[in-house]
Amino acid sequence: MRDDADSGAVRPVREGPILRIILDRPSRRNSLSHTMVDELVAILTDAASDDTLRAVHIDGAGEDFCAGADWVATNSNDGKPRPGNLTRRIPHTANRVVELIATIQLPVVCSVRGWAVGLGCNLALAADFTVATHDANLWEPFIDRGFSPDSGATWLLPRLAGVTRAKRMLLLGEKVTGIDAADWGLIYDAVPEDDLASVAEDLLSRLASGPTVAIGLAKQAINFGHGASLPESMAHELSGLELSCRTADFREGLAAFRARRAPDFQGR
Repeated sequence: MRDDADSGAVRPVREGPILRIILDRPSRRNSLSHTMVDELVAILTDAASDDTLRAVHIDGAGEDFCAGADWVATNSNDGKPRPGNLTRRIPHTANRVVELIATIQLPVVCSVRGWAVGLGCNLALAADFTVATHDANLWEPFIDRGFSPDSGATWLLPRLAGVTRAKRMLLLGEKVTGIDAADWGLIYDAVPEDDLASVAEDLLSRLASGPTVAIGLAKQAINFGHGASLPESMAHELSGLELSCRTADFREGLAAFRARRAPDFQGR
């Protein structure tokens, strides 16, 4: 079954080298309809191959970041789903969104206020830098709803906060404030609400003016290292080093170092 008339939208806004992605369904706390998930997949897939982009910003319209997948609309069909429906569909929808955010060779910044729930929480955890307000709430309510976690929760949480804290969120359904999420290492920082925009913009400015290829390769190497030995990780690093040393930004970085000036990277 597809979404109702209030299926929401995902609004991509291009500002120079920065792609801003706005989850726009404030009447439902930006819960993600089928349509919105499909739009996110398409937008992020296009961004991954856009050489003119240098950073991505994901934000929610209104008072919340994202209340997760809209399970009410998704499961309102009176008929039983076909066997295997979830295993066929989710790898190309919710799971694909999280995978794209985590692996795209562009830095991704999330701004979180209000609720970040389920899939919405995992979007924030998959980003490279998430800034939340002090009173934001990160919540993984899968068990409370009677089903097991999905969209990368069991991979992201133990790596970011440790197994015990992951179990608190995933098995006990504990809500975590922005302040605690920062203390646990789940997110980059927690700030007063009035400072959220300025902190996110400072991050985006720094990232968008950096050596984009080297940043993307470093992000890829960090992800690779999660499941690799030290020798394997160092070999992977060398492949990235070989590529980054062929960029114009590498030459600019050396020239700036010799001239004792700040580099002017162009993302090339």
